[in-house]
Amino acid sequence: MTTLRHGKICHVELPADDPQAAAEFYARVFDWKVRSANGTYFFEDSTDEVSGHWVAHREPTPPGVLVYVWVDDIAAAVERVVAEGCELVQPVGGDPGELTARFRDPGGSIVGLYQEPPG
Repeated sequence: MTTLRHGKICHVELPADDPQAAAEFYARVFDWKVRSANGTYFFEDSTDEVSGHWVAHREPTPPGVLVYVWVDDIAAAVERVVAEGCELVQPVGGDPGELTARFRDPGGSIVGLYQEPPG
């Protein structure tokens, strides 16, 4: 069941020159549920908590606003991202005290990876 609460991120628009390729990438790497309607590719993240879609012909933004994808194993996620041909722009360790990394996705946007540090 989706949590609806004031302040929750509810929808994300991700730029992509090829929305279908971007949708397939996120489905393969992060298990996002993807559907298309009228040429638009929509997603629900693996928790069904965040949704969005890919927008063609919009320039990717530099990391001013940066979206992070929560992962169980950051090393494995980095491996999968790189295996998909994405550029790793900040390796693990770039944010001291945090388990994060950043990559350039198929649409050209910088996206973060986040793993909860061990307790």
